[in-house]
Amino acid sequence: MARVLVIDDEPDVVRLIGKVLSGRGHIVQTARDGASALTRVELEPPDVIILDSDLPKIDGAEVCRRIKTEASTRQIPVVMLTSQYIDITDVGADGGPDAFVVRPFVRDVLANAVERMLARRR
Repeated sequence: MARVLVIDDEPDVVRLIGKVLSGRGHIVQTARDGASALTRVELEPPDVIILDSDLPKIDGAEVCRRIKTEASTRQIPVVMLTSQYIDITDVGADGGPDAFVVRPFVRDVLANAVERMLARRR
């Protein structure tokens, strides 16, 4: 069982991801914008993060960059959800996500991406 932080501003998406991952035994926590997500990650680092690329306040690429360049959080795997093409150079190789999942996503594809990230941490 892992703690998964879902960072997305769309309530329906958050509910769907929560249902899929809790059904696989994970504890799902949420944040609705980039600023609150960064605070939550700092206070209670999750085992894996699912991050929407298009967030209010601070966008997903910047949230990811901050997580991946901070010594205390850089080891947390980040799966970025995107509905548009994002070139790895847009997010930077050193501050980019560990995986991308395209929206709309297939539930099993997202769940498998999370499981792969958790397996890599073990």
